[in-house]
Amino acid sequence: MLRWLFLLLLILPASEIGVFLWVGGIIGPWWVVLLILFTGAVGVTIARIQGMETWNRARMIMNQGQAPTEQIIDGVCIFIGAVFLFSPGFITDTVGFVFVLPITRRPLKRFIFNVIKRKMDNGTIIYRKW
Repeated sequence: MLRWLFLLLLILPASEIGVFLWVGGIIGPWWVVLLILFTGAVGVTIARIQGMETWNRARMIMNQGQAPTEQIIDGVCIFIGAVFLFSPGFITDTVGFVFVLPITRRPLKRFIFNVIKRKMDNGTIIYRKW
């Protein structure tokens, strides 16, 4: 796991620089800066709105006496997406929007649920009731 994180930390910045240079050659460097600032601002705004909606849904479900399992996964996805959107770059912005936008978050959430279920079935994650 640590090996993959190390590779990601090496490859991602180099890829972002390459995309900056490529897009900058097409539309100009100042437009790249403005586009990065714009996508970051829009993305963080969307993340804030989605986060508040998720928080309100979780509160409603908890008031009904149920566990907000889906909202917890939503919240984690929105947080991860906001972190990606806050870092400058086209690749990180794309990944951030996938985590933040509800239409793309749904299949991602389904994938996360399946991974968690598979790990619980094979004993990697153990559920204990207190």
